[in-house]
Amino acid sequence: MAHGAVENASAMTLVDDCWNRIGTRGDGSCPKLVEHTRCRNCPVFEQSAARLLDRPLSDADLAEAAQIAGAAPGALRRDNVAGASVDAGSVAESAATQSALVFRIADEWLALPTAALRQIDDIRPIHSLPHRRNRVVLGLVNIRGALTVAASLGELLNLDRTGDGKHAMRKSYARMLVVAHRGEPVALPVDEVEGVMRFAPGSLMPVPTTLAHASASHARGILAWRDRTIGLLDTDRVFDSLARSLR
Repeated sequence: MAHGAVENASAMTLVDDCWNRIGTRGDGSCPKLVEHTRCRNCPVFEQSAARLLDRPLSDADLAEAAQIAGAAPGALRRDNVAGASVDAGSVAESAATQSALVFRIADEWLALPTAALRQIDDIRPIHSLPHRRNRVVLGLVNIRGALTVAASLGELLNLDRTGDGKHAMRKSYARMLVVAHRGEPVALPVDEVEGVMRFAPGSLMPVPTTLAHASASHARGILAWRDRTIGLLDTDRVFDSLARSLR
């Protein structure tokens, strides 16, 4: 029985949200949990997510996309999407903005351009490498069947992980970011992922000269977002340093 439904003017997408009934968010009685442990590892969950992502966009979806992209309300009407009359100013504004994934390591909020992001995964066991003394290189991790180098961005940026832990009482979930830039992917464990932010290049402020740790030399600048100050990392500098650590 399909319990979840997404409806718009042209179609209704029915999805059996079994994870809410018999899965990890339900009573845990699903026999597939023995094999997959968590619903997000199950092909049924993956197929349901794909159906939702492939569904036709509703007017509400288009309005939300316009708001996120910074376009004027109504600028992404269906006839506009079809190519009839897209507002040039809205398109230019959207094209001028950039996006980055915001995450936390220790007490530092950072962001990495989304172009480098390949996936966000749960924390997985890391198998250490023999004779490796560089603390940046953590070892190898299995990411969807592929062995991937895991590296500590906290060590690379010399972030203090022994502070007062002002986020200790915050409900958060550690994640593994799989990123890539001009080469093989690298897995970066982080303490928390906040989400994707969009910003105009003109809103990027210079890194304060008083910022002493290594994140300053790896940052393009800082951004004010919500109630936080975010350090936007420079992809080239970060990956150049990671490459040197792997030698």
